Amino acid sequence: MTVLPDDGLSLAAEFPDATHEQWQRLVEGVLRKSGKDVSGAAAEEALSTALEDGLSTRPLYTARDAVADVGHPGFAPFVRGGCAAGAAATGWDVRQRHATSDPGSTNEAVLADLENGVTSLWLTLGPDALPVSGLERALDGVYLDLAPVALDAGAAYESAARAFLGLVDAAGVAKSAARGTLGADPLGYEARTGEELGADAAVELARLLGREYGGLRALVVDALPYHEAGGSAAQELGASLATGVAYLRLLTDAGLSLQQACAQLEFRYAATADQFLTIAKLRAARQLWSRVAEACGDAGAGAQRQHAVTSPVMMARRDPWVNMLRTTVASLAAGVGGADAVTVLPFDHALGRPDAFARRIARNTSTILLEESHLSRVIDPAGGSWYVERLTAELADAAWAFFQEIERAGGQAAALRSGLLGERLAATWAERSRKLAKRREPITGVSEFPHLGEKPVEREPAPAGPTGGLPRVRRDEAYEALRSRSDAHLAATGARPKVFLAALGPAAAHTARASFAANLFQAGGVEPVHDPVSVTADSAADAFRAAGATVACLCSSDALYAEEAAAVAAALKAAGARHVFLAGRPGEYGEDVDAYVFAGCDAVAVLSSTLDLMGVAP
Repeated sequence: MTVLPDDGLSLAAEFPDATHEQWQRLVEGVLRKSGKDVSGAAAEEALSTALEDGLSTRPLYTARDAVADVGHPGFAPFVRGGCAAGAAATGWDVRQRHATSDPGSTNEAVLADLENGVTSLWLTLGPDALPVSGLERALDGVYLDLAPVALDAGAAYESAARAFLGLVDAAGVAKSAARGTLGADPLGYEARTGEELGADAAVELARLLGREYGGLRALVVDALPYHEAGGSAAQELGASLATGVAYLRLLTDAGLSLQQACAQLEFRYAATADQFLTIAKLRAARQLWSRVAEACGDAGAGAQRQHAVTSPVMMARRDPWVNMLRTTVASLAAGVGGADAVTVLPFDHALGRPDAFARRIARNTSTILLEESHLSRVIDPAGGSWYVERLTAELADAAWAFFQEIERAGGQAAALRSGLLGERLAATWAERSRKLAKRREPITGVSEFPHLGEKPVEREPAPAGPTGGLPRVRRDEAYEALRSRSDAHLAATGARPKVFLAALGPAAAHTARASFAANLFQAGGVEPVHDPVSVTADSAADAFRAAGATVACLCSSDALYAEEAAAVAAALKAAGARHVFLAGRPGEYGEDVDAYVFAGCDAVAVLSSTLDLMGVAP
């Protein structure tokens, strides 16, 4: 810590230092006013936010939360970055993904991307994507010594790699000048498909590149299959470590040194809209890989090369424009976390093949962060943050524990084939699904603030991708199923299912709960009818019949519920309401109130049963 000279200019010179205990007492006072009588550490715990993997975010971090020395950028354990200068010189590698099957249109898109800010290419090859035979046409006009290429060919990785190396040689590019990744990932392919894939060709490619093509890497450790199966950040890291260790064993057994073997691997991680967790994940990944290298005999064998991809799991199909915000936060976190390459998936990725506008927005996201926000000008922007450093350390511990569990089970391949890995990921996703269902983890435009009247964004269908292995999940899947039922009902009948909001009393009494109920029901595709603005026991029946609804929801304050809820609910039932909800916590409001909706209720269960009551086909 630097001690400043006593020049009489200290702004806080006349004020005593505040203590942690003083802050806790202030917190206790605030909580006591809200009805929570807790003190000391319990008061602080009441304001903490639980994360996955047993982690939590506390409300205050101070110097006492500082972790041990994390080193310097470019030096082991590489927590602060794999390069001493960070990305300050050139920014991170802006890598755009291409998965179209037509070589000509792929080439047009590739050249447009390179002309407009993209610095490397990620090409998906295979039966439903670009054929290996079309690689030459797709890369026509691309300077392979300037634009790195990352291949993703699944089972065809060897033929794709050989074809690419042939293009490098045919173009007269010096072998040492070629940059990119050939994309061999046998364990990642098995995770996707359930099919075992030999690694002998990958080892031979690594040996060849080590001898002749110093700027190319043979293997990718793709952690996306585990993230897309619902895994937590620690599980994603642990599975990637186990995969990386499996590949190190193969390469060193084939005669490569530890440093040579590490130089043949690139790691691919998901970047989510949880910016601090993403920053911590990338920093922890480098630290853990350095720990693996240390256990193998050389902690400085090389920093982990990282490719961050904005999470497909977080991409919503409804109101997809919000995905632009999610990917912006995720790419910012990837850059701050020190990723070497960043891919921003287009906002319409979940809908099918992205159009030119979506691809332009995706590449411009990185451009704005780099050129206008100057995000890469600072080396390790998160360094020194007590919160980020502590979260990084705690996440690294949780990930290391999961990695050790996989190793005890026989390694990554054994954990995949025994079902152990799938079971652990499924359990994590089941718990997260409960939070999504209760809207504890809100999805803007889907579970919160949905817009039923918005015209859907349509795209040409994209290939489903490989199946047979770990599942692929999405945060919006439960709500998407409900909205699809509503859409089908609209197509069949010309109208959406409706709920009548029976608001009691003046606007000041019912507006908050009426807004809450409208928001909740729209998340399931149920159209709220709030006309007239307020009803009484005498007017409720006629208003309900005019609404054309089959269910109703009472909305007001607790005081008015006590006075009017029972009578209004009885009138609604008499008018034909099949079900009467009340927006608020359960109470004694008469036998005609059938159910309650409130913050924290299982919205998916409520909405599913409501659609059933309305006769909306599943």
